[in-house]
Amino acid sequence: MLKKTMTYTDYNGETRKEDFYFNMTRAEVTEMELSIEGGLSDMIKRVTEAKDVPTIMKIFKDLVLRAYGQKSPDGKRFIKSKELSEEFAQTEAYSDLFMELATDSTAAAAFVNGIMPQNIEAKSAALEIVD
Repeated sequence: MLKKTMTYTDYNGETRKEDFYFNMTRAEVTEMELSIEGGLSDMIKRVTEAKDVPTIMKIFKDLVLRAYGQKSPDGKRFIKSKELSEEFAQTEAYSDLFMELATDSTAAAAFVNGIMPQNIEAKSAALEIVD
């Protein structure tokens, strides 16, 4: 799980500092891997070799929004939903994070590494997004 503390300006002009959480489970990564013909890893290799920037940006957006969630107070669950992802996508925090990942390959690698489950083969494959 990745905890990212971000400072951003909201739409009322107020500066906010908030913690945002991102995580992908082994099941989620496996589902992504199996839902794409040839697998996520191969697709990532193809688009990076082709320098297909629009597709790379779509992958980043999808990863960020799939990984975003909120921890339950007791820590037993990591709550994700389409509504939560949409709410996050409508903030300047999301915009700031997306721009950081799009323009800084070190930050992008750290983000992908941070959201992937420990000891999963897809972790190294996902890092190829930023190569």
